[in-house]
Amino acid sequence: MRHQNSGRKLNMAPDRRRSLLSGLACQVLEHEKVKTGVQRAKEVRPLIEEAITLGKRGDLHARRQAIAMLRNKKIVYKLFNDVAPRYADRSGGYTRIVKLGPRPGDGSERVYIELV
Repeated sequence: MRHQNSGRKLNMAPDRRRSLLSGLACQVLEHEKVKTGVQRAKEVRPLIEEAITLGKRGDLHARRQAIAMLRNKKIVYKLFNDVAPRYADRSGGYTRIVKLGPRPGDGSERVYIELV
């Protein structure tokens, strides 16, 4: 039974899934717009929202938590100095998911996940 276990498995082992979501979050924070699948976008959205909230806090502990979550110091630097100050007066909802339609090869639903 899956009591208290939230989130999608994405047909991956837990370590591979964490690595995928961390990398996808870094890509979104770096490029501000990434094309991906619907399920992956829905899974990475809370991670990005939490990272931006940490960036808004701005203290050393928040920076260390962001490095542990994203595993990329350059992206964390950009997050704390460029991305988070833009959302200083916003209380949430930093990302948007825009549907693009099916992929031609296999019909998988594609979306853009982008920073608002």
